[in-house]
Amino acid sequence: MVLTAAHDGRSKNLSFTAFEIGLISFLILFQELALIRWLPGQVRVLAYFPNLILLGSFLGLGLGCLRAERRSLLWMWPVSLLILIAAAGAMSRIVFTASTPSEHLWLLYYDLPKEAPVFNSVYFPIIAGFILCALTFIPLGQVLANRLNIFQKQSSALWGYFWDLSGSLLGVVAFSFTNLLNSFPWTWFGIIVVLGFTYFIWQKWGRILYLLMSAGLIVMVVKTERAMVYSPYYAISLRESTDQSFFIVLANGSFHQVPTKLDRVDTLNFKWQNDAREGYHFPYRLLKHPPRRALVLGAGTGNDVAVLLDEGAEEIDAVEIDPVIIKLGQDHPGHPYSSPRVNVINTDARQYLNNTGKKYDLIVFGTLDSMTKLSALSNVRLDNFVYSTDCLRAAKSHLTSDGGMILYFMASSDYIHTRLIGMLAHTFEKLPLVQEKYSSLFNKIYMAGPAFSHIVPQDQEKEALYFAETLPKLELPNDDWPYLYLRDRGVSGFYLILISVFLLLGVVSVFFVSPEMKHSFKNIRTIDTEMFLFGLAFLLLETKLVVAMTLVWGATWLTSAVVFASVLAMILVSTLLTQVKPMSWRFAMGGLIVTLAATYFIPTQALLVDNFVLRLIASVGYIGTPLFFAAACFALCFKKRSSPNLALGWNLLGAVTGGLMEFLSMAIGLKALSLVALVSYLLVMLINIRKTSEKA
Repeated sequence: MVLTAAHDGRSKNLSFTAFEIGLISFLILFQELALIRWLPGQVRVLAYFPNLILLGSFLGLGLGCLRAERRSLLWMWPVSLLILIAAAGAMSRIVFTASTPSEHLWLLYYDLPKEAPVFNSVYFPIIAGFILCALTFIPLGQVLANRLNIFQKQSSALWGYFWDLSGSLLGVVAFSFTNLLNSFPWTWFGIIVVLGFTYFIWQKWGRILYLLMSAGLIVMVVKTERAMVYSPYYAISLRESTDQSFFIVLANGSFHQVPTKLDRVDTLNFKWQNDAREGYHFPYRLLKHPPRRALVLGAGTGNDVAVLLDEGAEEIDAVEIDPVIIKLGQDHPGHPYSSPRVNVINTDARQYLNNTGKKYDLIVFGTLDSMTKLSALSNVRLDNFVYSTDCLRAAKSHLTSDGGMILYFMASSDYIHTRLIGMLAHTFEKLPLVQEKYSSLFNKIYMAGPAFSHIVPQDQEKEALYFAETLPKLELPNDDWPYLYLRDRGVSGFYLILISVFLLLGVVSVFFVSPEMKHSFKNIRTIDTEMFLFGLAFLLLETKLVVAMTLVWGATWLTSAVVFASVLAMILVSTLLTQVKPMSWRFAMGGLIVTLAATYFIPTQALLVDNFVLRLIASVGYIGTPLFFAAACFALCFKKRSSPNLALGWNLLGAVTGGLMEFLSMAIGLKALSLVALVSYLLVMLINIRKTSEKA
């Protein structure tokens, strides 16, 4: 039995310590995921930087670990969480912008009144959110590290790490379950404060104050709530028109969709509705013949489907990632999802294209702008892998010999417009037709494929010149660099400033919190470089693998949760095996380098086999083997540390650095992150070889 001790008293103490480690780890993961889900709905600009919430939590945990043996800061946890909730509620009423208010800005803050205060900086809410998040995790990190130290003295640091991973895994599973139930934030924070009460139950005044602060926290979460329902991706609310001819869907308070009447025979009361109807129907006037079978990617609440039904399509597959959005589509004024000609499919667009064998006369890309991120471990947005040359090629492969493609888009910048033209030209080897006219819900319509080939371009020489000179120079988004919304390849000044600020905050806070770490910076030989590099490389590796699995299984929230749980489970198994029957350092590091190199050279498309079981096995092998060996190498190093709290502190600070280095993918691509991780692990190997030779 793993917790067997010399006598019953010690065994009971060790069992309770194991329980505490599991509980605090559960609490950490649950709070982390809750903040990642809740904060972007309050502070809108954070919807585009959710990994910064994750990095803030890593920094806070690292700082807490460094204070493991000092006076308890547990009192600070409910206080800092209360302050964070209050600050987020206050910032939710402010319009943050880097310039003067614009139409796009008011789309982002659609649920705020026009007289709402405007703050001309997006740096402030991002940096404030990062700092306040970090503060809430410092006490939790301190408790975790303190209990790990106790476990190390009474048993083994690795067994303590085992219980840490077990609690973390359960935290991910529990939060995923609450999301499947479409629960509201007060449920998430209610679970957090109930579990946290365990640490205050034996303190009379502490218990009373904790209950009062918890009640205040829940009240503030309820008071700031403006959503009607929570989907796996958004906090959703609705606004209905006075004549009931349409309603507006708000996602995280931002303008998202407007289900409206679009039939050509409908009488419409507003000019914008007529403009939208004219725009939606325009491409069909140019087709050779009406489409018989059509596919809509990003079907949303059903506008594109309603248009296809009105145009006479006999069979329509409507693909939408968000199940709540699909449900709202049942209330579309035209009721398109009630038609027997429509087959609604709740999945990711790329996943559907990967798995279907159907051919279509017409494929429609709806207005897919996600206004959110893919996951907590990536700067890639939900829609980035839809607007890429690889996705357009995949869609093209499902067109019939005379099929066509329509893409509706609200292009706010010329460079985005240029890229969309370039991607379609690259895919179809012919310039697309473009209708540039503001149609309320979009301002550009792109039409490509054989279905539109009968329309001869006005200037064929200009088209030939485009393919010879312009197209080769364009930086087109693909699955390795899926950044349609970046103006240029590279890390912009905006991101460089944020990275610099976060690094500075990390270094200063470490100096302030830990004299030992401050001494390490003065004496470079005392820095735990191995633990730091393990944290840096592991987060880069995890980011890269999560993105790879997104392309294989789709960008659903459940996919991300399953991947995170699989990562923790693999680390857990590796740690357990290392404790029971440790593998040699050379074997573990060799396996890591070989498998990591394999993830770089093996294309993700190789995992796209038709058989579900084979694809699952291939995916587990792809992400599992490098993570298994990485965890084994970490465990072999971690078990030698005399101060687990310092080791974990350095490891978490490395993870913060690795998270910031993920921004490098904007310059070097996602695939190259594997090489950065590989270099980091090779440096760990060289350090270990040097230490071995010095001892010899």
